[in-house]
Amino acid sequence: MVEQASAWVESPLQMLCAVEAHQAGLLGPATAVVPRAGLRPLKATRRELRSMALPGGLELAEPRERMPRRALAVGDAFSGRVQLRWLLSRPGRVVVVDDGLATLRLLELLAAGPYRPLLRARAEGGRLRAVLGLAAALRLRLSEVSVFTALPVDDRLAEAVREAGVQLVRHDFAWLRAQPPSSEGPAERTVVLGTSLVRNGLVRRDHYLRWLTDLAAREPLAYYPHRREDPVDVALIRERPGITVHDGGVPAELTLRGLDAGQRVLSLPSTAITSLRVLLGPRGVAVEPVDVPDDWWTSRAAPALRSHLTGVPG
Repeated sequence: MVEQASAWVESPLQMLCAVEAHQAGLLGPATAVVPRAGLRPLKATRRELRSMALPGGLELAEPRERMPRRALAVGDAFSGRVQLRWLLSRPGRVVVVDDGLATLRLLELLAAGPYRPLLRARAEGGRLRAVLGLAAALRLRLSEVSVFTALPVDDRLAEAVREAGVQLVRHDFAWLRAQPPSSEGPAERTVVLGTSLVRNGLVRRDHYLRWLTDLAAREPLAYYPHRREDPVDVALIRERPGITVHDGGVPAELTLRGLDAGQRVLSLPSTAITSLRVLLGPRGVAVEPVDVPDDWWTSRAAPALRSHLTGVPG
């Protein structure tokens, strides 16, 4: 009997990239993608993926509260649940799939050496959290680690990661690109992707809402909220003339595959810009990053954090 690998996912993008990692042969012939229980966006993404022609040997398992003891693949290497499980299970091999900008942060820390705690770029945890992050980093040094990413990684960082003993595996959403769009895109010419920067206290709410209002005054907009966007903000956006808000939760990589030539996607800094260009560029759809003006940033957005957030090439 073929042993089934497990992939533990805690976000829609992680779930999609776990499917891509299986299709690429990185996880073996049989994989169960196990979503963390209680997260509505994961339920919606799982439902959408089940309507598609999934790769052979892949199972979209039922959600679970706890991470499988010997999960081969994970998405969030900064998750406390993941790090604690690594310490308890002593994994021999680990595959990390894309989780947005956190993936680049992970590569930078892995390249910097074994004594850099695995902490998020804006982590505010205490001493115990730092100790767990350091222990997880040391545990990874004893494992065979692969990072599976569609993000642009500059040559110097890629070389440093490989010198640290980490395998860097690139992908371009080959499985998803081969799937026909499940539905037509929105009628509006311009699509705006929502952002979590406002809810995270990094971008000023009034400036962001004013930008959307001014944009909608010039042309109708289709707005796709970020899964972590404040529902109060989404309600305010829904009330603005010229903006049609679509249900969020499912990754933009899945929901926007039906866009046609002549349409465009606007987004504040986001790794979705890279993946959507891969998926939509051949269809003639422009995917345009929107720079964050200096006066939009709040005092919580330190210069180093701003640099990290805007660090993915447009």
